[in-house]
Amino acid sequence: MNYGHIVLVAIAAMIMLPGFVSADWLPNQTPENQVFSIDTVIDATGAVDDKSTMNWIIASPGSIPEGAVEGGQSISMTNYKDAILTNGGKLAENKNFDFDSHDKQNGLYNVESQKVLTYASTEGSHLVGEEEYTLDAAGNYSGTDDDIRCVFSEGNAAVLPAFCNIVSVKSALVNVNSAQVSTLGQIRSVTDDVANPAEVNYQIAVTPDANSGSGFAEGTVRTVFAGSIMEARDGDDDNYARDGTTEDGEATWNKTSATNTWKDSTTVTGGIKTMQKAFAYQSGIFV
Repeated sequence: MNYGHIVLVAIAAMIMLPGFVSADWLPNQTPENQVFSIDTVIDATGAVDDKSTMNWIIASPGSIPEGAVEGGQSISMTNYKDAILTNGGKLAENKNFDFDSHDKQNGLYNVESQKVLTYASTEGSHLVGEEEYTLDAAGNYSGTDDDIRCVFSEGNAAVLPAFCNIVSVKSALVNVNSAQVSTLGQIRSVTDDVANPAEVNYQIAVTPDANSGSGFAEGTVRTVFAGSIMEARDGDDDNYARDGTTEDGEATWNKTSATNTWKDSTTVTGGIKTMQKAFAYQSGIFV
């Protein structure tokens, strides 16, 4: 079969500039920290079921709030999921997952995962899989007893967060008969320095299995990159008091000053010569 030539490359980035909105100020580490790694190597012919998940919530100062984020507090919720399933065929996979809850500086990450797999169908078998990274970060200068995580409000008796930002990246492999797939994901969600922004990076590349002889990967590949950004003014400008009010006493840090909702999705089905998607996100107080 003569397939077409498909080349897809996309890069998405979000940077919150200084002086306009408060942007993410991440929680810091707890006194007791955890570091662990999971390495997976598979070379098999037959059915394979491989799953990894992680859910991590951390807040500072103080404990994880049951409802609203408390005044002066920030919270980050980090989720990771990776799964592949085959009903036969030949699979070779090398996957490395690293977690470190310590404070991280620029260039270092709390969650990092890399994966390379090659799959070839036998007797009509196929591979399915999915991978997902999510970072949900919020911070609040003032709050009440309302049982909610993140709401911007003009009223004086509601939760008044400084920011509430959610970013997620997902990829899916559907009915893959032959392919080589490589992915890289990174998240920084804990730091002790406001100069270090929240960060999410993701890359996926799909190419033909060199041993297939066809010159094309065969199957369906989907990606979805999405984000929802809500920011308030930080109140540190010369026109504002330290408590986030103007000279006439009007509060600013409890008002929505910036919103941004975005989504990028791609689906490729058939013979895939090359597919690459790259995502880079930072949100912080840049100086």
